[in-house]
Amino acid sequence: MILLTRLSGSPFVLNSDLIERIDSAPDTIVTLVDGSKYVVSENLSEVVTAVRRHRAEVIALSEAVQIAAEAVQAPPPPPVHERPSLSVVAPDEHRSEVNR
Repeated sequence: MILLTRLSGSPFVLNSDLIERIDSAPDTIVTLVDGSKYVVSENLSEVVTAVRRHRAEVIALSEAVQIAAEAVQAPPPPPVHERPSLSVVAPDEHRSEVNR
């Protein structure tokens, strides 16, 4: 969203992704893709600069969010080492009784 000013002096915000074109004849007229028209007090280059700044902020914020998300990710769990299995070995004297 970009902040613009109506000719009456009241500010409003506009979704810059919906701008189809900007005319300057002599007032600056912003035309949206749906045909809506807004006459603003900013000149053509100021509107273009506002749109560029907004898009740069969106890209910069998306990079910051991506970096922040990577920073809070939990580290991978440590590798699992298999424990040796235990077996019960009977003393020799018990073995001989079992085998008899």
